[in-house]
Amino acid sequence: MISTDEIIVFLNPGEYFVGDARHRIRTLLGSCVSITLWHPERRVGAMSHFLLSERSSKVIGPPDARYGKEALSLMLTDLARHGIDPGDCRAKIFGGSDMFPQHTSRANAARVGRRNGEAARSLLEAQGIRASSESLFGVGHRKIMFDVNSGHVWARQVKPVDALLNHKEGTRK
Repeated sequence: MISTDEIIVFLNPGEYFVGDARHRIRTLLGSCVSITLWHPERRVGAMSHFLLSERSSKVIGPPDARYGKEALSLMLTDLARHGIDPGDCRAKIFGGSDMFPQHTSRANAARVGRRNGEAARSLLEAQGIRASSESLFGVGHRKIMFDVNSGHVWARQVKPVDALLNHKEGTRK
């Protein structure tokens, strides 16, 4: 049962969110990756949904959560505003799937997911943060839900064939 005090936040690609125990953060991931950070005593959490590990060096602009390196930096800055040391957080990583395994012409798309997942591992390691769990790679999209109150993150991976069957079943009359 969902409490009336609970606030559901849905992350679109290129967004991140930092919130307290009232929040449940959801997203859908394909080749994109989410990093979750959770402070168990303060019950404050952060979650990203990034598309690429980092932007081209030719592109200059303000920090952009579409890129893993910048998304993590933005999350850490917001956590610091809450007085939270990132080293005290528990981290988890999700996503990096191959969305089109049947199309060999989409091989680069598969590599994007793998690069994103590997980048997330490296970015956390560079900050001295160890991921306590991960659900990375494979085929299909993932549905993610992060309960900031408990620190639990649920991930359900849906393979393309499963998604197609569910869609066909849903359209029958």
